[in-house]
Amino acid sequence: TGITMEFQFGTNWAYYSHYVGDIFGVPLAIEGLMAFFLESTFIGLFFFGWERLSKRAHLVCTFLLALGTNLSALWILIANAWMQNPVGAHFNPDTMRMELASFSAVFFNPVAQAKFVHTLAAGYVVGSTFMLAISAYFLLKEKHLDIMKRSFTVAAAFGLAACLCVIVLGDESGYELTLNQQMKIAGIEAMWHKEKAPASFTLIGIPDPKTETTEYAVKVPWILGLIATRSLDQQVPDIRDLLAEGRGRIVNGIKAYGAVEDLRKNRNDAAARATLDKYGEDLGYGLLLKADGADPLKATPQQIDQADQTLMPHVGVMFWSFRFMVAIGFWLLGLFAMSFWAASTRAFNHPRLLKAALYSLPLPWIAAELGWIVAEYGRQPWAIEGILPTRLAGSAAAGGLVVASIAAFVIFYTALLVVDVALMVKYAKRGPEHV
Repeated sequence: TGITMEFQFGTNWAYYSHYVGDIFGVPLAIEGLMAFFLESTFIGLFFFGWERLSKRAHLVCTFLLALGTNLSALWILIANAWMQNPVGAHFNPDTMRMELASFSAVFFNPVAQAKFVHTLAAGYVVGSTFMLAISAYFLLKEKHLDIMKRSFTVAAAFGLAACLCVIVLGDESGYELTLNQQMKIAGIEAMWHKEKAPASFTLIGIPDPKTETTEYAVKVPWILGLIATRSLDQQVPDIRDLLAEGRGRIVNGIKAYGAVEDLRKNRNDAAARATLDKYGEDLGYGLLLKADGADPLKATPQQIDQADQTLMPHVGVMFWSFRFMVAIGFWLLGLFAMSFWAASTRAFNHPRLLKAALYSLPLPWIAAELGWIVAEYGRQPWAIEGILPTRLAGSAAAGGLVVASIAAFVIFYTALLVVDVALMVKYAKRGPEHV
């Protein structure tokens, strides 16, 4: 799937590759050289070296495989974090593209750091839940009790630690949103209007975009203010204020776009360069008009307002995706805590707990997908936050061709999923002595 993801940048996202390829391609290239070959080499040795390598050599292969997968995640998430918070780059009017200004800024991007450890911990929760569920299955069947009690204990302890890490690092991610993607956190909270600091967190409610209110809201005082601002006196930006700010940036972006067009005609136009230097940070906002099919240089106030409205996320999707993700996270935290207590007291004969562990198997996958919905859907309308609208990032390919390729990938990956699940179920039911 990773190879396909990189391949599609040239097929479905050609302008994206052209416009930011000099920056985005760097972490992906390093990932390929540093991690991909490490993974692809040692995964073969791991699977086929059980009876051919010494135990020590096989253990080394196992750790190198794990190192490769973690390095792969690091560089991919650095690339993704740059899309969320595009630091260390600038627009070059001579090449009409974004170019890398500071590799260290891209590597040490605070969003990348928070995203990497948060995603890594979430992956550990997925693995721990899988191990806990399989162990619970055999404990319910009263088979392979010795090894399953040990694996249940390991999964419970490691899962509890990983789950706590996910929650703590998720809090850090929320703080980074306030610094870099304020509209996203406003959408998550359905905060249409300003609230007195410290803002309360809406535990549950029904967002109504028409009235710009949240019906039947149950709020927890101060929590959002503490998470988002780390203070008791700073206000959390609301959707209406952010839209007003966005409109001003669109107007500035029009000026920057005009300067770019002047520089296309005359690279030595000093006035255009001065204008671009002044308003260049808002160039992407001017491109929002182009994404809507309007000429930025001839945009009417109505077209500017229409482009401004695209900055507002689909609040309902953001609101509920985040809350279901958090609910699953705290359910798993409670499950791991109870499992760890049971393992610590050697009380493995709790059918309800074991069934809860077994039936919770798909939950971390669902939570992870919901997290990516919040991260990626919440970034819209941007492919790269504040720089390149998603509608402009695609290839000039016929719609039917794109639909056909996506359909082919869906069919292919669905088949892989079915085979993968079938094999996991088959070998899980066999038990450790048949593996």
